[in-house]
Formats: sequence, structure tokens, C-alpha cells
Amino acid sequence: MARGEGAEQYAASLLTVKPINTETRTAKAKDQRNRLSVCNKLCYAIGGAPYQITGTALGFFLQIYLLDVAQLDPFHASIILFVGRAWDAVTDPSVGFLVSRSRWTRIGRMMPWIVFSTPFAVLTYFLIWYVPPFEQGKVVWYLIFYCLFQSMQTCFHVPYSALTMFISSNQKERDSATAYRMMVEVLGTVLGTAIPGQIVGGASSCPTEPNVLASINSSMNSSINSSNVSLEETKQSYLLASGVISVIYVICAVILFLGVKEKKESGRKRSNLLTFRQGMWLVMSHGPYVKLVIGFLFTSLAFMLLEGNFALFITYALGHRKDFHNILLVIMLSATLSIPGWQWFLTRFGKKNAVYFGISWAVPFMILIVCIQSNLVISYLVSVAAGVSVAAAFLLPWSMLPDVVDDFKVKNPDVHGHEALFYSYYVFFIKFASGISLGISTLSLKFAGYVTGSCSQPEAVSLTLKVLVSPVPVCLIAVGLLILKTYPIDEEKRQGNQKLLQKILDMTTSYLDKQKRPQTPPLPKHHQTASAGSLRWITQVYVAL
Repeated sequence: MARGEGAEQYAASLLTVKPINTETRTAKAKDQRNRLSVCNKLCYAIGGAPYQITGTALGFFLQIYLLDVAQLDPFHASIILFVGRAWDAVTDPSVGFLVSRSRWTRIGRMMPWIVFSTPFAVLTYFLIWYVPPFEQGKVVWYLIFYCLFQSMQTCFHVPYSALTMFISSNQKERDSATAYRMMVEVLGTVLGTAIPGQIVGGASSCPTEPNVLASINSSMNSSINSSNVSLEETKQSYLLASGVISVIYVICAVILFLGVKEKKESGRKRSNLLTFRQGMWLVMSHGPYVKLVIGFLFTSLAFMLLEGNFALFITYALGHRKDFHNILLVIMLSATLSIPGWQWFLTRFGKKNAVYFGISWAVPFMILIVCIQSNLVISYLVSVAAGVSVAAAFLLPWSMLPDVVDDFKVKNPDVHGHEALFYSYYVFFIKFASGISLGISTLSLKFAGYVTGSCSQPEAVSLTLKVLVSPVPVCLIAVGLLILKTYPIDEEKRQGNQKLLQKILDMTTSYLDKQKRPQTPPLPKHHQTASAGSLRWITQVYVAL
């Protein structure tokens, strides 16, 4: 007999009660209340778009913007990228800790964070893309507003991520809402690529062919005025793109607020408030969570390195300056269209198999793009294929995190109300590592001799970019997949956890309903004690088996 199956049957026998028609009708009514309409799911999903739109725009375009538009030294740009991402990483567990201690309000526990952070996030995001009219304080300007935006964005996204656990107590409804969310968020990455790419694309007056660049270098001094005009147009284009994204951000936040009702966990009281150290120990002592986070840390790092350097790689290593924004858009469109396929794949073959196949799919194309001679058609074909793997790397971590939270609930039935900590610490490690990687990769461009504002770069810069988008990400993916192989929650255990949690929830809710009925006589004292301890006992039996 399978381990999970035996536990489910034993737990089911413990929960067997005589059928009562009234209880059956109550259970059906409760099940109806737990169901989410398509409109609710869409409104919830739309709330995830701002994070992806702004994150994608910053990930693909901020580095090249700081170097070629703001014209900062690569060393200063590396400081901004590293400190900004590191600060963003630190704020995630801090906000998660504060969210876990939040009290229930008239609009919920998570929703106040989302509502009040939105206007400040929009303002600081817009100011990131504004070039101040002074030179001395540029680095401080971008550093301050980048860090402020990351803080406000964290105050939006950490509660939104944890909101998954509070929109419904039905696991299937949560999974369905998550699928809607993944689709909208990937569409958000398309918008985050398309809006700045299509508005800014083509604004530069630099030629596209590398052999033309050498012949133009001698006449650069005579074209300073036209270059300045082009630079000003590019600055205005970035401002316009940031304004469009800011408007979309506000619209999505309003739809989320109006279309989603946060629900209290029925039948459960929040456990005692934890200190920051206790919360960190609570999360990091759960083995499956640690293995999942470390594994995806390496794979996410690979794709973030690719994302952060790909625009520069296309522009200077491949020479497709006029087409880089279209190539990025093709990657995101391919990822969007392949999301339903990966959703079917993980339900058919399991999430772990989807991880191995989906993430490793990108490896041959990462190798191919740097081995072949620069060719625009091949670059587009590789982008289509790579987008399929980007979708898997994007979908699977957020699809597997709720499984870890459920496993934690099974093993710790007395601890409730700390779901936000799991999401915030996951994002903390991912962002901190990405900050280090982007800072180091931008600094390596300085050592390679990157020339700010130039239409051409030395051969050493091209070689450095090739290393950053192919060999390094491939090695990181290999390490990440080896770690994920030790991840213990397979399909059998995941389904067992879901069934057990649903039985526990049904039993607890049924008990509380009985307690609320005025006509029901009070239970004998020994029955009350048994009912109060049954939740812990059932879970301990399951874990022991």
C-alpha cells in the first residue's frame, strides 16, 4: 500500500460520522460559497500584472537605459542595480513579517497594503525613467527612486502573493485562480516588453551593421548635434513608456480591489505573533521549502542573467540594434502562448517532471545563439524556442509554492496565519541573488572596456556578453535541476496533503457549525476535549505513517 494512500484511508476512517441531511445541505452550501466566479478569478489575476509589467521593463531595459540614455559609468550603473535589487530583497521578508502581523480590517488583511502602496509605487516608478538636469547627483537620484519603488512594489506584491490562500478555502479554486493569474502575469511580461520596446525602439540613430560602425567613427564629431537630438527623443520616449505603464498599474490595482473579496480562514484562529527571528526559523526549518527555494534560486538566476544582459547582447554582440525590442517581444509572446501547454503538462505528468523538461529545454538554444554567426532569422527562431522554456521557469515556482505551504500546514497544524512568510522569503533569496548577478555582470562590462553612449563596443565586450547569456546560465540551470531532484513532494504526496487538509477543514467547520446552533445541547466535557485535539492527532497520524 502506498504511504500517502494508507494515511488518507486511516484519516478518513477517523472522520467518519453518521450522515445527516442538514449537514449535507450545509456542506453543499459551503462548497458553493467557496467557489469563485470567472469574474473573480480574472479580477484576481489582473492584480498580478503590475508586478510583471514593471519588473520586465526594468529587467530588460534599465541596464541599457542607465548606460546609453542616462549615460552613467558602468561601475555606477552596477552599484544602482546591485543596491536596488539587494534592497528589494531585504524588504521582502520585512514586509512579509509585517503582513503576517497585520490585523483584519474591513477590507481584509492583505488588501490595505495593496491599496495604500499603489500611488507611491506609480510615482517612484515614473521618476526612475526621468533623467535629471544635473550630472553630480544622477547616481543618488536613481538609487533613491529605484529603492523606493522596490519598497512600494514589495508592499503590493507580497500581500498579493499571499492573497492566494485567502480568496477561497477550496484547493481546486485556488489552483484555478493561480492558473488565471499565471496567464495574465505572462501577458504582463509581454506588455512590459512591448510598451517600452515599441515606443523607444528605433529612436537611436546608430547604424545596425557592425562593419558600418568603423567607417562612421571618424565622422562622429560632426554629428554631435543630431546625436543630441536623438538622445533627447529617446529620453522622452522612455518617459512616455513609463507613463503608460503607470496608468496600467493603477487600473489593475483598482480592478483587483473591486473584484476580489478577501475571506477569513473559517474554523482557524491565528497562532501567536512571531518575532522576526522566529518567523525566519519557522520557514527555513521546513525541509521541502528549503530545497525548492535553493533549486529555483539557481534556475531563476540563470534566466535573470539572460534577461538583464540580453538587450545588450542583441545590440552589440549580434548587431541587431534596430530589432532587439522585437526579439524580446517574440520571446515573451512565445512564453505566453505556451503557458496553457505547460499547465496541461504539469497536470498530466506532474510538476517535478515539468520542471526537468521545461527548464532544460532552454539549454541547447542558449548554446546555439552564441555559436552560430549573427543571423536575424535564426535569432528570431531561437527566441521562439527559448520563450517556451521561459514560460516553464515562470510558471512552476509559483505553482509549487502552495504545495509547500500545504505540506507545512499538515506537519504544523497549530501554526496559522503565516503564509506570507513563505512567499516573502522565496522572493528575498531570488532578488538578492539577482542583484548580485546583475551588479557583477554590469561591472564585468566595465572591465571589458564598455564605452558609455557609443554605437560600437570593443570585441572584449561582445565576448563578455556571450559568456553572460550562455555558459554561465547553463551551469546555473544544471546545478538548480540537481538540487530540485531531491525535492520530496511528488504528485502522490501533494494530492494526499490536499485531501487531508480538506477533510480537516470540513471536520473543523462542521464542529463549529454545531457549536453555533442554539438548539444543540452542549457536548460532554470529554467529547469537547476529543474534538479540540482531533485536528492535531489526525495530522500526527498522517505524518507518522
